Amino acid sequence: MNETGDQSFISQVQNLISQAQSQPSRAENIAQKVAGWLFYIAVIVALIAFVTWMVIEDVPTAVIFTITTLVIACPHALGLAIPLVTARSTSLGASRGLLVKDRQALEIAQDADVMILDKTGTLTTGEFKVLDVELFNNKYNKEEIIALLAGIEGGSSHPIAQSIISFAKQQGISPVSFDSIDVISGAGVEGKAKGHSYQLISQKAYGRNLDMDIPKGATLSVLVENDDAIGAVALGDELKPTSKELIKVLKKNNIEPIMATGDNEKAAQGAAEDLGIEYRSNQSPQDKYELVKTLKEEGKKVIMVGDGVNDAPSLALADVGIAVGAGTQVALDSADVILTQSDPGDIESFIELAHKTTRKMKQNLFWGAGYNIIAIPLAAGILAPIGIKLSPALGAILMSVSTVIVAINAILLSLDPKNNG
Repeated sequence: MNETGDQSFISQVQNLISQAQSQPSRAENIAQKVAGWLFYIAVIVALIAFVTWMVIEDVPTAVIFTITTLVIACPHALGLAIPLVTARSTSLGASRGLLVKDRQALEIAQDADVMILDKTGTLTTGEFKVLDVELFNNKYNKEEIIALLAGIEGGSSHPIAQSIISFAKQQGISPVSFDSIDVISGAGVEGKAKGHSYQLISQKAYGRNLDMDIPKGATLSVLVENDDAIGAVALGDELKPTSKELIKVLKKNNIEPIMATGDNEKAAQGAAEDLGIEYRSNQSPQDKYELVKTLKEEGKKVIMVGDGVNDAPSLALADVGIAVGAGTQVALDSADVILTQSDPGDIESFIELAHKTTRKMKQNLFWGAGYNIIAIPLAAGILAPIGIKLSPALGAILMSVSTVIVAINAILLSLDPKNNG
């Protein structure tokens, strides 16, 4: 174990849930303000009723109407309208692998215009397979290139690196031992072995055309020595089973899906065509950040979905950031919502939860406010001239019923059965 106690992942999740539940949402702030106004409204109406009925009738009658007015006023229904719905939605979200850090994300998401999705590990499995290894000069043979590829990726836990190492092992090829390996930010890795310097970088970072046929949907990494390509490896992974259904749900909810990936044009195009969505290829973390910024400047509500590491700046900038996979601290820090099961299909549940939670909040606010708008004047005796009067006892019953109705309505919040097919 690497972490224990308060540093453990489970402890972090528990802390995040506690923080989310204690953080008031926009709707809850409105409800609290209205509940505060209601107190003063009830007192003012009660005083008016007392004076009016004392003049019209007598003091005992005025006291009855005053007490009924104070009793029937129900700030409880407004005070509980949002917290009860929030507690229920938090529970439902957890059951679908959703950890909602920022409760306002649910309110914002229902008005979303665009969802930007990372490709590798988000829409695809992230389980890469080596599809092809290409040579670009006669200095090295194929086995030597594979050995260099496996050696320079030896210290990385990235899915691409692990797939290359696994491929070399399957071929019975031992990795070259590198004296040093360093990360090139946003490009790849570099290292030294046997007095030579090598780089394994993306096609975009290499910046030159390569004479090879790249398999459809493949990601290309170029092995460079002295600024010249000596080899390349093409890798591919598969779409997750739930990705296509997610795209259908987004389009149904009028949310435009855009795939933004660091992969080359062909890899991005292959995945995008399979999904039927717009895409941006060769995207660095800065490019993704600028894409989110541009869309927001156009007045669009943007949801960003990424792995929470390379996409952290974009997750933080977006109106709603969703991190796929909750294993890193940066995912917990930068995202508003975390998909603990790393399943893009859970985003469907998030969109559904956002719409239904907001609807329930509005229903409870409408009931809480509407009840008091009708009940307070009745309790004050506005319809007494035509024989409609409420006693303090009946006022107390109506007040309790109002609170119960709000609670029942919150409990009835539910999600449609998840389609695992």
